[in-house]
Amino acid sequence: MSLRLGDIAPDFTAETTQGTVNFHEWIGNSWAILFSHPKDYTPVCTTELGAVAKIKGEFDKRNTKVIAVSVDPLSDHNGWINDINETQNTNVNFPLIADPDRKVAILYDMIHPNASENVTVRSVFIIGPDKKVKLILTYPASTGRNFDEIIRVLDSLQLTANYSVATPANWRDGQDCIIVPAVKDEDIPAKFPKGVTRIKPYLRYTPQPNK
Repeated sequence: MSLRLGDIAPDFTAETTQGTVNFHEWIGNSWAILFSHPKDYTPVCTTELGAVAKIKGEFDKRNTKVIAVSVDPLSDHNGWINDINETQNTNVNFPLIADPDRKVAILYDMIHPNASENVTVRSVFIIGPDKKVKLILTYPASTGRNFDEIIRVLDSLQLTANYSVATPANWRDGQDCIIVPAVKDEDIPAKFPKGVTRIKPYLRYTPQPNK
């Protein structure tokens, strides 16, 4: 059965480039991003891992751990990381799971037979401290991910987890939010002291509560 939003992220133990990881224990009280790669020593994946290494500080600021996975063995990962560091002018600073038996790939439904019978598609899972899946994205192997968008979604998820708001189309951290319909008008002054802009009875904007 495929994973759905709100499901508990499957736990697993795996070898990584930074030692053995027990996934739920590794997440701890943090948020986590698990993202898969079709194969080591491939061009698009090389740019992606380099991109994540360069912005890892942004994830750290958001109490978020990042971990990658591909179906290749640890020996391949270690050699590939050298190539990534060299070609992307960075230092891979997060673990890469070795999944040669495809255990993690199967748990997270990362192998799509229509795309390939033995390698993973580009999947992204954002997992909360409660170990529940908050976001699932799947890209084809030919398209590199936009990690600025993944950070944008992470900001939205962390905001909406703590306040009765949703984020509108193209929202960025610091912009106005939408008050969720469950909040009654009479409760707005107490919940949102920064004020409200009413466009329609169901469309009410407020400045971002945590800024």
